[in-house]
Amino acid sequence: MAEDTTTAAPTADPDSVDPSDPVAGFSALREVAAVVEIPLEIPGRPTQQGLMVTRHAEVRAMLTDDRFRHDAAAVPEAENYLRNAQTGLIGLPEDLDLLRRPMLGRDGEDHARLRRLVSRAFTVRRVNGLRPRVGAIVDGLLDDVAAAGAGGTPVDLVEALAYPVPIAVICELVGVPEGDRDRWREFARLLIQPDPARMPDVARGMVAHVRDLIEARRREPADDLLSGLVAAHDEDGDRLSEQELVDMTVNLTVAGFETTAHVLAKGTLALLSRPDELAALRADPQLWPTAVHELVRTCGPIPAGAPRYAAEDTEIAGTPVPAGTAVLPGLLPANFDPRVLDRPGELDVRRDPGRGEGHLGFGHGAHYCLGAALARQEVEVVLSALVTRFPGLRLAEPADGPSRLGFERLPALPVHVDRPPEG
Repeated sequence: MAEDTTTAAPTADPDSVDPSDPVAGFSALREVAAVVEIPLEIPGRPTQQGLMVTRHAEVRAMLTDDRFRHDAAAVPEAENYLRNAQTGLIGLPEDLDLLRRPMLGRDGEDHARLRRLVSRAFTVRRVNGLRPRVGAIVDGLLDDVAAAGAGGTPVDLVEALAYPVPIAVICELVGVPEGDRDRWREFARLLIQPDPARMPDVARGMVAHVRDLIEARRREPADDLLSGLVAAHDEDGDRLSEQELVDMTVNLTVAGFETTAHVLAKGTLALLSRPDELAALRADPQLWPTAVHELVRTCGPIPAGAPRYAAEDTEIAGTPVPAGTAVLPGLLPANFDPRVLDRPGELDVRRDPGRGEGHLGFGHGAHYCLGAALARQEVEVVLSALVTRFPGLRLAEPADGPSRLGFERLPALPVHVDRPPEG
């Protein structure tokens, strides 16, 4: 009989992570073990135990291993966990299928079928073609920032720039009218900062809104993603069901702006609190593409990706993983893993990502972020234009030393855009 070399995952407590320094906290979990056991808290339900993979190599391997399913409904032992999480944590009503099995959460050919329907909207060629429009949106918003910041008045870049740019871009791409965009931000906010009491009404309103948009595109098609999806459904319902059409529209739109807005805000703070890095970018704009990768690596919006579920008894790095176990890919600890990066805790805009991207900020494998190229472009266009337009750009409330890297969301980012007074 072969010797059993597996060992149980050590228990870790994510609540012990200091929110003021998440990189240090999650890095400490990484150095405990490649796989740690963590409690999965769901309001009103017994605590369940899951696993977090913490190291870069092991996270990459897990994200390309088809024994770990994104779709909990495909794993009998895990389906109840998914339903409990969505109703308990987020507040999605039981009678609403929205987000239960979205495109982003399917596997195999089912996922590939849905991804093919939208991938043409996110090709490198299409994204490059959007660059002039992204630049025009940014220039217009920077005009507003300049007017608001005249005379030394602080301007909140979260509200004035970080959210408006990606919302405008993805809504134009999908086909959401300008007057409807505030409701999308409200819905996205409730997904990230759950309020189960408000979510049912907002979610039902969102479904009704999307159905109205679909009917409008049936009457008057346009040159946007939604019109293409409506045509795919109407021509062949086997390619895209009505429910999938609604779910895909919601998921693509929300995912298309929320994470980019976070990187824009946190990346601006990181650069403004590191003058040497900002000066290097101003001196050599050719550094921006690599700088964007570094900002995504160090300022990503989430510490761990969506859970995967073990479809069978297996193991990761010698740790047993029973079928049905929820396994979280630890993106933050993996992106700061000293096993693959020198000085991982430093922001270095000159850092060569090497082969591939050198980070897992956009995920990996079949579920790699569909809009990664668009997100990188938006971050580069916005930040390069911002620091070029305003040579005197500085924090209105100076940070106490370099701003912490990590995933904390910024409710506001007040800055001065005028030149600082001499002397």
